[in-house]
Amino acid sequence: MRLIVLALLAVTGSASAQLADPTRPPAAWLAPADAVAGSGDDASGGLRLQSVLMRQGGRPVAVIGGKTVPLGGTIGGATLVRLTEREAVLKGADGVTRLYLTPDVEKHMIETPKSRRAGKFGPVKGLP
Repeated sequence: MRLIVLALLAVTGSASAQLADPTRPPAAWLAPADAVAGSGDDASGGLRLQSVLMRQGGRPVAVIGGKTVPLGGTIGGATLVRLTEREAVLKGADGVTRLYLTPDVEKHMIETPKSRRAGKFGPVKGLP
């Protein structure tokens, strides 16, 4: 009986080792900033917005390509001219470049059913 249990544990252990981590970021995000900048595939010259820090009473700071850039600071010959919670705007010799925290995510507005807007309360079709 113990032999069967040990065999099952060994099989399940090796099977779970082959599964990918669903919380792991995409491989492009894990690549070093120098490798991304050298690829030349990105329109922003390889710069990637990684984080935005909005300090209370202080200047906002962006982490771009692994470097901390304050508002008004420069990176790669461009000046950080605007910073929001979701994007950084750089202005340089090539013009204006917008970097987004989540460039692959598109937002869509969800419309509320008319019965909810009119003030009528009750179950909405299609919802549990």
